[in-house]
Amino acid sequence: MSFSVGQVARLAGITVRTLHHYDEIGLLTPGERTHSGYRRYTDDDLARLQQILLYRELGFPLDEIAVILDEPHTDELTHLRRQHELLTRKATRLQEVIAAVERTIAARAGGITLTPEERFDIFGDFRPEDHDAEVERLWGHSQELAQTRRRVAAYTAADWLQHKAEATTITDDLIAALKAGLPADSPAVMDIAERHRGLITRWFYDCPPDLHRCLADRYVDDPRFTATFDALMPGLAPYFRHAIHANARRHTP
Repeated sequence: MSFSVGQVARLAGITVRTLHHYDEIGLLTPGERTHSGYRRYTDDDLARLQQILLYRELGFPLDEIAVILDEPHTDELTHLRRQHELLTRKATRLQEVIAAVERTIAARAGGITLTPEERFDIFGDFRPEDHDAEVERLWGHSQELAQTRRRVAAYTAADWLQHKAEATTITDDLIAALKAGLPADSPAVMDIAERHRGLITRWFYDCPPDLHRCLADRYVDDPRFTATFDALMPGLAPYFRHAIHANARRHTP
């Protein structure tokens, strides 16, 4: 079986122009041509395209990808293992990013002052002030923001690092549950969701099940949250939302 350039573009979520460019530079040359000269892509071509797109996701330029893919004695499994390692590293970094965004918003809301070293340890290279406008738009007059401001005003750098560690553990456990194939509404995964709700309540503001459910909806409805969660592991955002909703139902009379 072979596929037209339009079919491949739709399958891969890229443009026909991109495929033409890959052909022109010799990165992905279709394995077949029709009598009229139209490109036809084979299963092997699709496997190579998958490798190209994965390496692009990891930030490799096209010329480096060509060299990597054409290495002698390197098979598809070797590439997948290499990409898995690189993606895992990226996922770890993005996991830290999610927690950093939440801490950034809370820190700016509470006017916390940190040394440059403490700020980097806690927030990495994020700029809290970049989120001020959105915080005010979404939460400006809410009791949750007021409660958060009162609490975080007293937090030290050690407190923030403790929160970071707790949040990371919850995310790690959620990813492990998804990898293990546990249903999102299973007791073990709902317990993870409950720990997340408890984390919010302990550190920032009272988070009853209904409010937690609303937050979970944002993880799916807001493309930024979805992309960040799913970069850690595909499907993580809807999986987490399902777990939070199931846990909310469990705790709602």
